[in-house]
Amino acid sequence: MSEQVPATRRGPGRVLIAVYAVFAIGATTRALYQLATRFEEAPVAYLLSLVAAVVYVVITVALVRGTPAARRVARAGIVVELVGVLVVGTISLLLPDYFPRATVWSYYGLGYLLIPLVLPILGLWFLRSTEGH
Repeated sequence: MSEQVPATRRGPGRVLIAVYAVFAIGATTRALYQLATRFEEAPVAYLLSLVAAVVYVVITVALVRGTPAARRVARAGIVVELVGVLVVGTISLLLPDYFPRATVWSYYGLGYLLIPLVLPILGLWFLRSTEGH
């Protein structure tokens, strides 16, 4: 008997995983480089970039696993991501001095074509639409 492939690894789920994986790799390498070479320039921004990177890694792994427990972890991670984007995005607009260097989430992810703002909405929609699959 063959194992059924989780919905998160089929069709649109594969695309969602790919996008999260790209963000996980990109945000992680960027944050680690910035922390190692320019920490004193913008410690808050660079640490927030690392937080975003960890969130993206957790979501990616959870989506790949696709079990019911992993889906709950993915959902929680995506909610954290959405709150992070909204909070950091708003603060970066209202108090730009707090972010002398951009993070993945500053200005709602404008430096990343607003994908950090749209991605969690799509992720939550996808998880909701594939519940029970």
